[in-house]
Amino acid sequence: MRRTRVLGIGLTALAVVGYAIGIAAPYPGRSASIVGVMVGVTLYAVGYDTGGSAS
Repeated sequence: MRRTRVLGIGLTALAVVGYAIGIAAPYPGRSASIVGVMVGVTLYAVGYDTGGSAS
């Protein structure tokens, strides 16, 4: 699960950078970066381990 969490962090960071670039110089696929943030946050949440035991 750690790999999923790291992938989520990376995707979120990349999407935020893409969105920031899109604010400075608008480009056609700018809205895709919002989808990247949503998927990245979801992957982070799925990969998050609370350390508890599974029943």
